[in-house]
Amino acid sequence: MSLGDVVYAAYERRVARRLDPATLPRHVGVMLDGNRRWAKARGKDSKSGHQAGADNIAHFLTWCEEVGVEVVTLWLLSTDNLARPANELAPLLTIIETAVADLAATGRWRINPVGAAELLPERTATSLRDSAAHTAGVAGMTVNVAVGYGGRQEITDAVRALLLRKAGEGMVLADVAATLTADDIATHLYTSGQPDPDLVIRTSGEQRLSGFMLWQSAHSEFYFCEAYWPDFRRVDFLRALRAYSERHRRFGG
Repeated sequence: MSLGDVVYAAYERRVARRLDPATLPRHVGVMLDGNRRWAKARGKDSKSGHQAGADNIAHFLTWCEEVGVEVVTLWLLSTDNLARPANELAPLLTIIETAVADLAATGRWRINPVGAAELLPERTATSLRDSAAHTAGVAGMTVNVAVGYGGRQEITDAVRALLLRKAGEGMVLADVAATLTADDIATHLYTSGQPDPDLVIRTSGEQRLSGFMLWQSAHSEFYFCEAYWPDFRRVDFLRALRAYSERHRRFGG
């Protein structure tokens, strides 16, 4: 082990020791950004970058598990990404299917696909459903895999589902409008029944939401990391937790 490795390990342990378990998030959302730029910087193709990013997911979930996080949401593919050229999208979908299936095979985490499944190729949608079914009885950390996900699409789907349910109950549109509450919509979100994300992490230096969990992140804390996702390390995660624990959450106040 080099001197640099020793110093790094000592620093990581120091950051971890100073974290107060009482101040850590229950739900962490992650925008796994920078895979393609990571690959380009190394003279590799985008597929290699996406695979490197997929290879880092289980490490991240383990770090979350170690500190007691209850829910993790991984944004793996947006609705906008579905418009990518077929020669790039097809291998990316295969990588996602395999990565999620591998996570399910560990039996450690409960897989919960979130997104517009009807927009995905049937093979991908079926693979995600199979992974969810395989882990339905797992009592461990819930892992939302956001594939074919967009915040606007989610809210649209939630409102549509709400209107259809109310219509099925015999209510007319005017009555629905008169009694509509934010909780009515929240009940029909993809993450219904889960706590909203306390902390949202985005890698690669980009500082925007890009439509990620628009409804649920109203009171979230955000942490933007310069590292590309394949390079995101445990110490980067611990720094995000440290930054989160040092903030005073106002919840709109």
